[in-house]
Amino acid sequence: MNYRRPVILKLTCPSCGSEDIVKNGRIHNGKQNFKCTACSRQFVEDPQNKRIAQATKDLIDKLLLEKMPLAGIARVCEVSESWLQDYVNRKYEAVPQQVNVSSKKRTFDDSMR
Repeated sequence: MNYRRPVILKLTCPSCGSEDIVKNGRIHNGKQNFKCTACSRQFVEDPQNKRIAQATKDLIDKLLLEKMPLAGIARVCEVSESWLQDYVNRKYEAVPQQVNVSSKKRTFDDSMR
């Protein structure tokens, strides 16, 4: 018979450094999820956190001022629509909601006739 040998993983927990790791299903994109038995931290072996560059954020800000649809901005800037919506929501929350308007006293000038 042909027996498969178990794969021995030499993973360490990113939080506590323990090597007591077990498989814990898969995440939304199919990657293997792991769990530390010592501290219960869940993690992925090789996370692909995509950081959005400041230049891309500046471009997004300019495109938002042009009133482009979010789907178009996401496509052009190669970001997800959900990330873009969160970014826009954070920008909106940073804008003061109360606007202070003061009226100027108008004086009637005879030379304006």
